[in-house]
Amino acid sequence: MGGDPVEVSSPAGGVGILGLGAVLPEHAVSHDELAQRLDTSDEWIRTRTGIAERRYAAAEVATSDLAVAAARAALADAGLTAGQLDWVICATTSPDNPFPATASRVQAALGARHAAAFDLMACCSGWLHGVALLQGLIRAGSCHHGLIVGAEVLSRIINWQDRSTAVLVGDGAGAAVLGPVAEGAGILSVLAGSDGDGYEHIIMPAGGSRMPATAETAQAGLNAFHMNGRDVFKWAVRQVPEAAERALELAGLRVGDIDLFVPHQANLRIIDAAVERLGIPAGRTWVNIQRYGNISAACIPVGLCEARAEGRLKAGDRLLTVAFGGGLTWAAAVMHWI
Repeated sequence: MGGDPVEVSSPAGGVGILGLGAVLPEHAVSHDELAQRLDTSDEWIRTRTGIAERRYAAAEVATSDLAVAAARAALADAGLTAGQLDWVICATTSPDNPFPATASRVQAALGARHAAAFDLMACCSGWLHGVALLQGLIRAGSCHHGLIVGAEVLSRIINWQDRSTAVLVGDGAGAAVLGPVAEGAGILSVLAGSDGDGYEHIIMPAGGSRMPATAETAQAGLNAFHMNGRDVFKWAVRQVPEAAERALELAGLRVGDIDLFVPHQANLRIIDAAVERLGIPAGRTWVNIQRYGNISAACIPVGLCEARAEGRLKAGDRLLTVAFGGGLTWAAAVMHWI
């Protein structure tokens, strides 16, 4: 798997998701709209990705704006106030500013005055990395209630010179409040890992200390999202099933025990390959990539919100979720939904 992952199993007493929230921009971007800027078509995009449309935030909306809206919804769903939060984590690849942390702006907007706040950058698997961190903090007694938000405005870092990546991404945010739950409920297992040998496969080349942003890098499209799609695809179709199988093993469950599989929404072909290899029964996989494209760290929490709202995720269900992204990073979790 490219490295030894960090593994945590929930103890007696449990840690689980107490509340969920999600927000998507109103503007749905069609393939016809993209074709005004790119040499592309509806057929070309659908057959290669499974995406039908995606959402772009309005010009005045930043990542923190979406994060705050999703966080407020999650707090309301949990029946908690911001003052009860001990930690605020924002998983994002498109922060408001290179520094300070977007989470600090979220903390201030929520009024979570007693909470520590920081950003987590593990790209598309960042939200699940945050779940793993919060579970550990709660188990250790360093946190009673924690907020993890996955929020992205990826439309601001699109490389319009590359149609293979420009059509993939969208904007949105999803959040969860974690806290103590009954024994045997909540997170049954969670693992996270990284393979730094693939560091340059998903990258924004300019804007950091190795290649500072300049007018020349902007002109060359280096201040934008770049991806080696072929190598990422080959890695993901192997890594997603391996991570899922490891998480199930840690939880003491089998594929047939899972009521719903919520994978990262990067590419429909990757999802289909993982479902086939794992042997997920028909009708037990949540897919919304057709509506939103890849919203990176927001994919999983948005998917959980929608699945629950549509009755696909219910109390007592066993949930499997897997994400992968730049770094290269991956994470997986098994939960007994409450």
